[in-house]
Amino acid sequence: MSIFAIADLHLSFAPDSDKPMDVFGERWKNHPERIRENWCSLVSEEDTVVVAGDISWGLKLSDAVYDLDWVDDLPGHKVMLKGNHDLWWSGINRMNAMYDSITFLQNDAYRVTMEDGKDVWICGSRGWLTPDDDDFNEADEKIYKREILRLRASLDFARSAAEDAEAAEPADVIGFLHYPPSAKPGMFSGFMQAFEDYGVKEVYYGHIHGEEGCRAAVQGEYYGTEYRLISADYLNFRPVTIR
Repeated sequence: MSIFAIADLHLSFAPDSDKPMDVFGERWKNHPERIRENWCSLVSEEDTVVVAGDISWGLKLSDAVYDLDWVDDLPGHKVMLKGNHDLWWSGINRMNAMYDSITFLQNDAYRVTMEDGKDVWICGSRGWLTPDDDDFNEADEKIYKREILRLRASLDFARSAAEDAEAAEPADVIGFLHYPPSAKPGMFSGFMQAFEDYGVKEVYYGHIHGEEGCRAAVQGEYYGTEYRLISADYLNFRPVTIR
């Protein structure tokens, strides 16, 4: 039993959707086929795959369902977080009733019990632009603060559940965001503060694309937490093993 992660599937299987990703370069050519091939070669039905946002280009859930059906057909249990392009995301209870193999994460956490009996908690939120971003403005401030609250709600959920279970060891928590934790390496944000406050030692995120963007992304240890980029193109469309 393993836990994998990937972000930014950017699927568009709806009949009226016209979002070919290869307009962003040859790297994206036939990317759904490549994701499927890599996923199926790595992931078993007993595994968990965290998908950290930007799953579907659909504007409505009725459009996104074509893409969600495609992911549902892949091996493993999928834990999904919202990305900035997931405009179809609405009604968390309704979405969570749609698929047995998909859990949509919002204000809560997902528990994975490993083969050794120990629990791993998947926590996170979409995130948002951070104050060190050159484009950050007054409108962003409100969303930024709300997303920090969502992240803390997720971390609180895992902490409370672990305490209720009277675990002998501190909860093993893996953090996820869609947006990077800060716009620039070495800067600090409310998201990073939340991870520090809850003792989270590893965080994965997406959103960043292209060689130049990935080179400048926040990677490595900052303030006691290890951050890692998992955008699909950065991973060469191959889910990465994190446990």
